[in-house]
Amino acid sequence: MFSLFLLLLLSVTLLFFFTLLCTTFTYFNQQKIKYFKELKIFQNYVYPVMSVHFSPDGSKIVSASYQKITVWDVASGKAIRVLEGHSSWLADAHFSQDGKTILSCATDKIICLWNAETGEEIRKFEGHENFVQCANFSPNGQIIASSSFDDTIRLWDVKSGKELKKLVGHSDNVNDVQFSPDGQTLISASSDKTIGIWRVNSGKRVYTLEGHTDIVAKVQFSRDGENIVSCSGDNTIRIWEMKSGKERQKLKGHSALVKGVQFFPDGQTIVSYSYDNTIRIWNAKTGRELQKLEGHNDCVLGLAISTNGKTIVSSSKDKTIRLWE
Repeated sequence: MFSLFLLLLLSVTLLFFFTLLCTTFTYFNQQKIKYFKELKIFQNYVYPVMSVHFSPDGSKIVSASYQKITVWDVASGKAIRVLEGHSSWLADAHFSQDGKTILSCATDKIICLWNAETGEEIRKFEGHENFVQCANFSPNGQIIASSSFDDTIRLWDVKSGKELKKLVGHSDNVNDVQFSPDGQTLISASSDKTIGIWRVNSGKRVYTLEGHTDIVAKVQFSRDGENIVSCSGDNTIRIWEMKSGKERQKLKGHSALVKGVQFFPDGQTIVSYSYDNTIRIWNAKTGRELQKLEGHNDCVLGLAISTNGKTIVSSSKDKTIRLWE
């Protein structure tokens, strides 16, 4: 009987240490994968850099600033093309999924589509009555969703340039709009402190996520579409369950407005950037801060993650673009 007790005790002890070992290994392995250092600085701007994005193959970067869009070669750090046409500050510019075109939006109320190879303007999309803050392609590349300080979201046909729908419901600036991975749903972030969930086909708002106590700056779906991450002027990041609309996590650490937030490709990690001049990496499940990236000496205004999740590019009010790896 005593021997049986010792055997049982030994089994439980071994199981405990095995579980602890696996958990520790997983944690430190994750830490190792997500540890970034500053690799390169791109300095060729006289104005703040409002946004920055990778090309699909990761070989180029496109950035947006005052009146100009610049395409950079990542390997050399040199500017290889400048696109001009907007008459005021750009809010964003990014590549299409196939890398053949660039989509931009600006405070001149205009959305532009460009040939990424030649830099020629293909088409303008006009209709917003105030600054256009965001414009994104649908997953199939056939529709553009845009958000504006006119409090609306608009859907556009890429080929014709025609406005398909105007989505009304927010009571203040719409700062961001993103498609779900299947292209059937839109999420929007507004200065009215809410996140809107919309159906693309009908243009109707399905429900609203509430919890932030200041403007909502950015939103994004996880790759599987099951979760939403948002950031706000209340200095927090929140993770929401898409189906139920319930808040799963509240991440605290930034000391100023969180300008943007994104999931890494693995869906388990989040990166955020803020007016506190820092970039932070978080465990999406636990809400634990894994790393703080410091280097910018003014507000971080834009950020993107490479397709493989191994490289980060950021842009700032300090007039630089920085590459982290």
